[in-house]
Amino acid sequence: MKCGLIGERLSHSYSPEIHKELAGDIYTYGLYPIPPESLGKFVSSRQLDAMNVTIPYKKAIIPYLDDVSERALRIGAVNTVFTDAQGRLHGDNTDYYGFMKAVERLGVDVRGKKSLVLGSGGASLTAQAVLSDLGAHVVVISRNSEDNYSNVYTKHADAELIINCTPVGMYPNNGVSPVELERFSAVRGVMDMIYNPSKTKLIYDAEKFNIPALNGLYMLVAQAAAASEIFLGGVRKFTDADIERIERKIRRSSENIILVGMPGSGKTTVGEMLSKRLSREFIDTDEMIVRRAGMDIPTIFEKYGEEEFRLIEEAACADVGKMSGKIISTGGGAVTRPANRYSLRQNSIVVFIERELSLLPTSGRPLSEKSRLTEMLDTRFPLYLDFSDVRVKNDSAPEDTADKILQILDDAYSSEV
Repeated sequence: MKCGLIGERLSHSYSPEIHKELAGDIYTYGLYPIPPESLGKFVSSRQLDAMNVTIPYKKAIIPYLDDVSERALRIGAVNTVFTDAQGRLHGDNTDYYGFMKAVERLGVDVRGKKSLVLGSGGASLTAQAVLSDLGAHVVVISRNSEDNYSNVYTKHADAELIINCTPVGMYPNNGVSPVELERFSAVRGVMDMIYNPSKTKLIYDAEKFNIPALNGLYMLVAQAAAASEIFLGGVRKFTDADIERIERKIRRSSENIILVGMPGSGKTTVGEMLSKRLSREFIDTDEMIVRRAGMDIPTIFEKYGEEEFRLIEEAACADVGKMSGKIISTGGGAVTRPANRYSLRQNSIVVFIERELSLLPTSGRPLSEKSRLTEMLDTRFPLYLDFSDVRVKNDSAPEDTADKILQILDDAYSSEV
């Protein structure tokens, strides 16, 4: 069987990896980006035996199908298409199942709760259907409706659940949110259909306010499992444990490992070892800065001062933070810029590498004279803790430090429910 995902922009989709985990070699699964004017031609060409459908074609594909399930008709959106024995194209909506499982995973009882669904496209239609079936009070916010972004804070500041079904905040336009979460006084849960980055600004803000939050990856895997069962003709069934295992595996492979710590703490050496062991690209933000500025770091400080250097570093952190599956070493002072916190945490596990002050080298490091190191560490230590998810001492061979990081990450991912 030849299967795949169709949509307009698909370069950072995880669907092929998910379906590889679900079906192995039983069917192939590829990405098929299609411009809007070519949708009908592609569907009629029958290049695929079965397919999933994403933005912006979940509604647009319906006229090209021979049959649409009652559930997909009720929702008004199709995300799964398969061919029967007579060659007829059937459309279904497995996003319904995926979103239902995501609500369960969030752990918030939505019955009777005022739930804002941001956006009115195909993903929104699915969210509306599930939430209505679960007894939520659903309010749709869209640009051109009576309930819109200009009056959302005056009319709906009492919302208890917020679900983003728009592409606002999705790669490559990271760092923006469709709403200002702090202006909602009663929120008990947040969901974002986006899964790249792992933490959109909306999810990041929810975590900052200790609000339960979930991105779109769990839903993506759950709907893919339901679609795969259809592709395979029902001969294989996937459990919640399967969905959780695949979600963890995809998240672990896609999240960066970012290293923070004092200058000379061993971030580059340990990062290069992690790169080799995990077969991931290693990136050093200091090297990025040197390439961009066309001069080494001491010269940048000498000619332009620390503030200019920090601005260049901030831009470098913003760029690497959007990446996926990399090993990234940052400069010792990256944590001094508040803007870097979101950049570094949005798609990554952040590891704080500690090292004894007496072991930190100073040669070629403009801010690391011995007389300043103690003061610098006192200032930065709480920032390293705040920026990081994991804290590891580099007090022996760097190989041992790399081993400790991998073991901690193994334990962290395997212990998740």
